[in-house]
Amino acid sequence: MPDLPPKHAAGVSRRTVARATAAAGLAVLFGAASGTARAGAATRLGPRTLDVSVPSAALGRSAPVRLILPSGFGARPERTYPVLYLLHGAHDDYTSWTRETDIEAFTEGRDLIVAMPDAGPTGIPSVWRGGPDYETFQVKEVPALLAREYRASGVRAVAGVSTGGYGAMAHAARHPGAFRAAASFSGILDTTAPGVPAIMDAIVARENLPAASLWGHPLLNLLTWRDFNPRARATGLRGTALYVSQGSGVGGGSGGDPLPGLLESALWPSAQGFTGTLARLGIRATTHLYSGGGHDWPYWKREFTASWPMLAHALGVPE
Repeated sequence: MPDLPPKHAAGVSRRTVARATAAAGLAVLFGAASGTARAGAATRLGPRTLDVSVPSAALGRSAPVRLILPSGFGARPERTYPVLYLLHGAHDDYTSWTRETDIEAFTEGRDLIVAMPDAGPTGIPSVWRGGPDYETFQVKEVPALLAREYRASGVRAVAGVSTGGYGAMAHAARHPGAFRAAASFSGILDTTAPGVPAIMDAIVARENLPAASLWGHPLLNLLTWRDFNPRARATGLRGTALYVSQGSGVGGGSGGDPLPGLLESALWPSAQGFTGTLARLGIRATTHLYSGGGHDWPYWKREFTASWPMLAHALGVPE
């Protein structure tokens, strides 16, 4: 199975920006305890890749989605295609998967659509308290538009990194049957685990937003936090093919930077609690909880490759 080598962007890399924001997030953490509108203009980026502006009632604005279309899309107008949704992480954007990986080349010759929707600056694709509803945007509005304008079938799978991993499992759990498979790579899978509310608050605060603007106070609004918690909603994942990966961090990471390892270790108990709950409920999942590792793309690319056979089987495309 081919790996996904990194791609390089000009100027300051998003990885550098992400690490800088992660550092600020750690400082905060350890210092404190169904739209029907048609798509707007599409910007062609390559033979198969384009950015589409999607008018969204759930967000109150238009938001971008990057698409990779099948190689024979224009030649077979009668054909419909399954969709793989790839979700980005915190302080990143919808371009991350094409920027950090070779997902375009990886999917060449495979009859599927790849959709990479926006999740806002925090990368938390949820229903914000009195604010934007990224869950509806990603789970209902984008699929409806793809079905109308890009011949998407009802066969879907979702995968994500970091907060996008949260989104993959939360979407699948809160909308049973919407996705045939869900994969999380270093996702936030138990939002009420010790220390995790502080991590969520740090992510939100890094974008100069009030912490309570997400789901409210983690204790005073505990029922809301539980409602959006993948672990608490795990019964909704029964019947969905699942892949969960997480490193223990600490000594992991890449390039001598300790931050990815520290971030990964902070989420280790959350992943253990989530997979333990799946096991107790008798919900089958492929899990890879490994020693070391870091909260960074070199590990997520490897885990995507490992999860691909499961995702491909769910989508009905060749491995």
